[in-house]
Amino acid sequence: MPETMELNTEALAQACTEARGLAMDAVAAAASGHLGLPLGSTEIGAVLFGKALSFNPEAPEWINRDRFVLSAGHGSMFIYTWLHLAGYDLSLEELKNFRQLHSKTPGHPEFGETVGIEATTGPLGQGTGNVVGMAVSAKMAAAHFNTPEHTIFDHHIVALAGDGCLQEGIAAEAGSFAGRFGLDNLIMFYDSNDVTLDAMADKTQNEDTAQRYESYGWDVVTLADGHDLTALLDAYEKARDDDNGRPKLIICKTEIGRGIPQVAGTQKAHGEGGVKFVDEDRKLLGLPEEKFYVSEGTREYFADRKATLVEEYKTWEATYTAWKAANPEKAQLLEDGFAHKHASEEEILKAIPTFDPEKASATRASGGEALNAIAKQVPLLLSGSADLHGSTKNYIKDAGDFDIDTPTGRNLHFGIREHAMGAIMNGMAYYGLFKASGATFLTFSDYMRPSVRLAALANLPVFYIWTHDSIGVGEDGPTHQPVETVTALRTIPNLDVYRPGDAEETAAAFAAAIERSEGPTALILSRQNLPNLKQISVEDRRNGALKGGYVAIKETSELEAIILATGSELYLAVEAAEKLGSGVRVVSLPCWERFERQSQSYQDEVLPPSCTKRVSIEAGVTLAWARFVGSQGKSIGVDRFGISAPAPQIYKELGVTADAVVEAIKAL
Repeated sequence: MPETMELNTEALAQACTEARGLAMDAVAAAASGHLGLPLGSTEIGAVLFGKALSFNPEAPEWINRDRFVLSAGHGSMFIYTWLHLAGYDLSLEELKNFRQLHSKTPGHPEFGETVGIEATTGPLGQGTGNVVGMAVSAKMAAAHFNTPEHTIFDHHIVALAGDGCLQEGIAAEAGSFAGRFGLDNLIMFYDSNDVTLDAMADKTQNEDTAQRYESYGWDVVTLADGHDLTALLDAYEKARDDDNGRPKLIICKTEIGRGIPQVAGTQKAHGEGGVKFVDEDRKLLGLPEEKFYVSEGTREYFADRKATLVEEYKTWEATYTAWKAANPEKAQLLEDGFAHKHASEEEILKAIPTFDPEKASATRASGGEALNAIAKQVPLLLSGSADLHGSTKNYIKDAGDFDIDTPTGRNLHFGIREHAMGAIMNGMAYYGLFKASGATFLTFSDYMRPSVRLAALANLPVFYIWTHDSIGVGEDGPTHQPVETVTALRTIPNLDVYRPGDAEETAAAFAAAIERSEGPTALILSRQNLPNLKQISVEDRRNGALKGGYVAIKETSELEAIILATGSELYLAVEAAEKLGSGVRVVSLPCWERFERQSQSYQDEVLPPSCTKRVSIEAGVTLAWARFVGSQGKSIGVDRFGISAPAPQIYKELGVTADAVVEAIKAL
């Protein structure tokens, strides 16, 4: 833990002036960007990167670093400036290329694109959920790996959020979760400048934010002058050192756009409205005519600060070396976790027992069995649910619940907070140690879609268990029958969407989700029981599903037609093929994305281009099936909202039947 030392306010005040100049120059050069936050929160950055945070620019992925997340990602020049000054590998030239093609300084911070960026933020409020996931991970990591002799995890998670972040509903969901679960390792600065983009904040809000967060279970302190370096450091150190079971909110009353008096304190300062005044106001700040200016004194200050941080890191490194020698099994687990090294798909599938071929079961139920088998092989796997473990069937047995007194519990109770669940899972993935999963009904995946989209954008290896997947929900009716949702999810780049057709395909889908490290996976599972397709061998179903698509039933005479299906309609396709005769092939396509990553020769082997007589069947909208059935084929599905009735009656009423497939094939 860093020791409290006297603050060099003179050096940091000069750094603040130059940081404001860098933000002005970058936004002016790009003729695009947001000046308000970088200028208004400058002192917060100076205290954090110039004094308070523990990190090592030479080892940016140090596992015990303090994590800083700029939730208000539109103010990206804030984080780029301080990363540059702090000594990260982010050159002055990159600041000059702000918002330009292929630069490391894009318009909003992007994880993996810029060293030191801990999370992809921009959509307001997402960072408030990400830091909660990081704080949960840090609690878990300390509980799993610290020993009485060696402390290797004792860092903090720090965020900077603005009025816009805290107006978003996700901030309320995440804040409530953080308070309930005692995340006292989380410190959030609130840049309270009373301004939003369109107007002053009182145009749209009048609540007492301090009281709101206190009611969530947070400790709150308000700084009347959010530009006071000493007050900022004092507030941070008190928050850092108080392990009282309560997250910390530091409300900083700041002036948006400080340094450009023509717009400072008004909504005009939020974006690039102050750019036209930059040249004259740089002089008012005492900056020279040279653009992107950083003085030797500031360079020396941060070089000294970096040297101190490197020495602190070396001290920790010695502790880690001793811990590793004393705890080789823990060390292997830890290093494998951060390296995303899990059991292979083949090993995972071997761990999942085959299912009773005579027993029909919902894929949500077989998924639960698969998950519990996998959990024994993947000890850092976590499973959460938005108050639906009993329905989504994804509770890891005998693994305990994560809570204040049980931080090693592997089951997370997110409450009815789907959006925050997605962002918290993302935070766990950004942290990098645990494999996070979360569950709800498929129809509620829309509540968490912004978090899912960012997981795909940032290549985060999380996975979702979304059950009750279609009109098969039955009596709950159209509000709970997500006929359009699977297709909508398939439009998200880098999201693998699995809709398995029986228990064995479900086992493969879970294995694929565990193994995948370059992006998220959605597992779309049924509420209703489905037959185990014993006409197809267990090996073929599992291996075929791992490829995303395969020949489930092969024709025994000359190929005449192909029936394509996913999920709960696969058995209907098989029934239709049996009625149609020996020249019909059934292709199961549980994951389009995986199938399309296979070689062209494999795809053509499964779906021969010469056979254009094709019919698809899926209990959802048919819009996207043209890519597989072609212009001469036909798609059977549900291009309307569902109805309330027992599931078999709905399938018959809406024409999603084996007989409908037979008729369609004959009509082509």
